[in-house]
Amino acid sequence: MVAIKSYIRINDAIRSPQVRLIGPDGSQMGIVAVRKAQEIAIQHELDLVEVAAQVTPPVCRVMDFSKFKYDQEKKERQAKKHQKLVRMKEIRVKPNIDIHDYGVKLKQVQVFLQKKDKVKINLFFRGRQMEHMDLGRKILDKFIADTQNDGHIEKAPLLEGKIMSLLIAPK
Repeated sequence: MVAIKSYIRINDAIRSPQVRLIGPDGSQMGIVAVRKAQEIAIQHELDLVEVAAQVTPPVCRVMDFSKFKYDQEKKERQAKKHQKLVRMKEIRVKPNIDIHDYGVKLKQVQVFLQKKDKVKINLFFRGRQMEHMDLGRKILDKFIADTQNDGHIEKAPLLEGKIMSLLIAPK
């Protein structure tokens, strides 16, 4: 269950001496004293709810607070449902990767991109491999060319220490 924000004040918790009142039917009732607004809420058997506390005087509405709380939680659930969770997958390769191994890694990358996951390809250099950066760059360029249909390059190949990395986002 989603908790309603704690800053919403109702009935006796409203501290301002005057409020801008909105009636139970949604009509503007003007600026009135808090006691008068609370009496109006009691007459209609509803609650006085502070809907905009940051303005002067605060805006209060005569409504059913439990229904208001339910609607707020429903909006939050709906917003959460439409959020897209972006996951990052990582593929690790070396500059002397074999053709078959490259094919397996490429298939993994394509599957991740089809599942709408971002893919970070890390190419690790060890020892004397650092002298042949061009071999590593060719492998990453080949990944770029082979994944052109499934994704686009979000971050171009970049060397950080002994690791050259590339970030591919789904289309």
